[in-house]
Amino acid sequence: MLILQESCTDQTASFVIYAPVDIVSMNVVLNGSDPDYVALLPLGFAILPNGGGMEDSGSGGSLLTVAFQILVDSAPTAKLSLGLVATVNNLIACTVERIKATLSCDTT
Repeated sequence: MLILQESCTDQTASFVIYAPVDIVSMNVVLNGSDPDYVALLPLGFAILPNGGGMEDSGSGGSLLTVAFQILVDSAPTAKLSLGLVATVNNLIACTVERIKATLSCDTT
């Protein structure tokens, strides 16, 4: 498993977008095959400053947006189980807590 990642930071926001990619699929694409057949389910987050931009150190906060694409069932009419919903909620909560912990450690 490989992680394909893109990130960007400027005065308006910071973004990290990533997707797990199967090594075999990536090798097929790198050897010239059609990349449309590689399944990508991107995940990521954006951090936007609260107030007048990244240089405004007095604003005291940020807006964090987290997005996940998770394939749960190929049937469009399938119902989600409570266990699956709990797992996804836990994944989102853990991700947000890790991001918050990382940001609170960065004092520079």
